[in-house]
Amino acid sequence: MQKTVVLDVVGLTRSLIGKNTPFLAKWAPEAQQTSIKPVLPAVTCTAQSTYITGKWPYEHGIVANGWYFREEDEVKLWRQSNKLVQAPKVWDVARTADTNFTVANMGWWYNMNTTADYTLTPRPQYLADGRKLPDCYTQPADLRDKLQAKLGTFPLFNYWGPKTSIKSSKWIADASKITDDLYDPTLTLIYLPHLDYNLQRFGPSDPRIAKDLQEIDAVVGDLITFYEAKGAQVLVLSEYGISDVNQPIHINRVLRENGYINVRVERGTELLDTAISEAFAVADHQVAHVYVKDEAKIADVKKLLQQVDGIEEVLAGDERHKYNLPHERCGEIVVVAKANAWFTYYFWLDDAKAPDYARMVDIHKKPGYDPVEMFIDPKIKFPLPLVAGKLLRKKLGFRTVLDIIPLDASLIKGSHGRIPEDKNEWPLLLTKYKTELPQEVQAVDVFDIILRHLQVPKPEPVFIAEA
Repeated sequence: MQKTVVLDVVGLTRSLIGKNTPFLAKWAPEAQQTSIKPVLPAVTCTAQSTYITGKWPYEHGIVANGWYFREEDEVKLWRQSNKLVQAPKVWDVARTADTNFTVANMGWWYNMNTTADYTLTPRPQYLADGRKLPDCYTQPADLRDKLQAKLGTFPLFNYWGPKTSIKSSKWIADASKITDDLYDPTLTLIYLPHLDYNLQRFGPSDPRIAKDLQEIDAVVGDLITFYEAKGAQVLVLSEYGISDVNQPIHINRVLRENGYINVRVERGTELLDTAISEAFAVADHQVAHVYVKDEAKIADVKKLLQQVDGIEEVLAGDERHKYNLPHERCGEIVVVAKANAWFTYYFWLDDAKAPDYARMVDIHKKPGYDPVEMFIDPKIKFPLPLVAGKLLRKKLGFRTVLDIIPLDASLIKGSHGRIPEDKNEWPLLLTKYKTELPQEVQAVDVFDIILRHLQVPKPEPVFIAEA
């Protein structure tokens, strides 16, 4: 098999390659280029699962970055078990063609309980005293210790939150090179999320992203140089492009104001009660899944949402086939925002009653995606001393919360999830491998393109039961 590396440069589009990406500006014209028509929702978990299975969301089941787990009456985002992906992976297929094949998955999502040989994924330690310590999870387990001995602790707080920076992508890149030296996997998948941050904070039109482009270009250039020197074919792709936005849509507030949402009041704050709410939305960038308890009320909820400013499409029942979405994990209604809009998860009507987690970085408690977690509340006059004091109290064993996140959704200037009309905002795929590629491919086609790089023939359908 041909040694192959897939670099997932999140947010990269044709329009971003230029003077601020000198390496890619030189490398890309020598490569074949094709646009990927993004899967909907064009979000990390759905896009990656579509790429590595060659299946649509209705088949692999990853309908968003998170969904309503009906059997538990809980919304859960950013789960990590690979068993949630209900289709064989590209490495499962490659392994049937060559038993010596191995794969390293360096940061792509659903990277625990997996059939991959070598894995890396962020996994903080949650201590009994309330502290959250940066860490990662690897397979084999001792790879974690080898990586952190050379690179230091995984920079979790540079991976997400107000301190996001190039450090996390650089750490993953360096960890990938170390892993390659140790194990020489046939296929390596590398996740480089850096552009996701300021493209969402400021929007792709903001001149401040020039620095981010320069930083990720240097990391990508280092990786390509490293792997090409080892005879590997390198495939560069992205999951989605990010568009300028200026309109947050508070979809759950609309549902609440119309009597569909119920809350519990605890310690003066409100919590979404999904178990008894007639309808609620799990917001995920520019797409939201709306779960409707009573089938008889779907039409009324759909009619209500069609009247909301900023919403472009409201799809119920068989209409969801338009985007290959119908799956038991889907909402009864799927809602798509207009190009300049995106969905918040906010369900409270008074900020004084917002739950405590709303003002914290807490990706597992919030019933929807919250990009505002990348900001420190601008109303806090001296944030650094405040944060330092809170962290010191935590280290001393006192319980405290880092309630520094604003509740102002208007701060977000970039989003993704819908399929942009402008193809310059579509994700792209670059490769120097000698294979014919059309000007445009579907997201499911990436699976076959990876197999082609590995020189694995397109397989007959394969079904692998996970233990």
